Amino acid sequence: MKHIVKLLTLNLILSGFWLFTEAQVSAQVVKGSMSQINITPPVGGRLAGHFYEILSTGIHDSLWAKALVFQQGKEKYAFVFCDLIGLTQDISTEAREKASAKTGIPVKNILISAAHSHTGPLFYGFQRSYFHNKAIEAGGVDPHEKTDYPDFLIRQVVKAIVKANAGLKPVEILSGIGQQKDLSFNRRYYMKNGPVLFNPGPLNPGIAGPAGPIDPSVAILLIRKPKSKKFTGGLTVFAMHADCIGGTDISADYPYYLEESLKSTFGKGYISAFALGPSGDINDVNVKIDQPIYSESNTQKIGETLGKTVTSMLPELKVISHPALKMLSEKILLPLQVPSIEQIDSAKELINNLYKVSQTGAYLKNAGGESGDFLKRVEMSKYLSLKDRKPYVQVEVQVFRLDSQTAIVGLPGELFVELGLAIKKKSPFRNTIVMTVCNDKTSYIPTKKAFKEGSYEVTNSIVKPGSGEILVKTALQLLKYIKN
Repeated sequence: MKHIVKLLTLNLILSGFWLFTEAQVSAQVVKGSMSQINITPPVGGRLAGHFYEILSTGIHDSLWAKALVFQQGKEKYAFVFCDLIGLTQDISTEAREKASAKTGIPVKNILISAAHSHTGPLFYGFQRSYFHNKAIEAGGVDPHEKTDYPDFLIRQVVKAIVKANAGLKPVEILSGIGQQKDLSFNRRYYMKNGPVLFNPGPLNPGIAGPAGPIDPSVAILLIRKPKSKKFTGGLTVFAMHADCIGGTDISADYPYYLEESLKSTFGKGYISAFALGPSGDINDVNVKIDQPIYSESNTQKIGETLGKTVTSMLPELKVISHPALKMLSEKILLPLQVPSIEQIDSAKELINNLYKVSQTGAYLKNAGGESGDFLKRVEMSKYLSLKDRKPYVQVEVQVFRLDSQTAIVGLPGELFVELGLAIKKKSPFRNTIVMTVCNDKTSYIPTKKAFKEGSYEVTNSIVKPGSGEILVKTALQLLKYIKN
């Protein structure tokens, strides 16, 4: 009898052990899915990223919103990567809330980022309002806004998240960090005569040296079905302005050529998402050689080179074998600059004359540096954009853990590269992926050092010095909390 009791006890213990391990295995399974949806605006609309009116004349390549959803147990989050210069907090908030209502994914667990393409639509901000209102005054309608693009964008982003959420299946996630040192350059330079200038021009004899570093890291996430060798989609993160192709055709810029390169390796069905690393002071212009500021051939070379960097890393990528999904976010206040009454009045008086320039002439004249009245346009536009705002803005910092070694940080605005490097250096995670222009463009976010040095990015920033360091501190605190 004792023997039978012992045997039953042993069977129960083994049975309990089996059930426990099965539960553990089930908890470790990560489901994932990607989807994409077209967000290309009508031709003839205004293009973003300029301080004068530029109208699109065609479509070089379509713009997309690409959604990536991960789930492990009850933990679920969604990323959306848009081929846009940015988006405002009201647009991203509405999209996140509507997507949350349809999928059950908490709003705080949804991140919407922009690749920062300068050949996408102008649909928010002072420039958009200025040119839109001028058109209404002149003819009663704005012929360059054929659709309500913000409403269209919100609907498309929600559809992308819903579609990805509906397609969730078990996946393997592979991650790694590559290096590409030959594509990006710090565009701020110390000049021999003293000041710091951005884009001072190729072969400029007055250049003393770059005013900051670059971040050559290429963050890579790839997903595939378990035990499969075929990747269905992935994410690439690189720190360099998507302002390379120029022209008046709508385009996602170099992320388009990155996608074409990866599709040539992984197949036409591969979905290539791209996020912008901290690159408020980084672009593709090598001042040591004589090259045009904008070039389709160079843009193609950049995308293809990044693609080769990703594929060359395949043997080095590690499967996230012990996933541990977790997410934290925090909303903080960043102080905004407050223009004086005199500055606002001066801006109102000057802005009309500053914008009365030929589209083509202004585009070519000011594409690369601080020539002409460029900085004055930037400054006046900033004052007028700030005149009705509160002295602070609430922004959100998001941190997503994939496993004990890999985390993703989502930050608003165009952070300077030094700020991103500071996060990576002090992060408790070996692989820390920092993405910018998330949920809110906010503007340039320079370092305290850069604020003292001045130049374009500082002139165009609406936050006060120290804002970037606040974001770094918040991100590091969240990374520390989520690590445990």
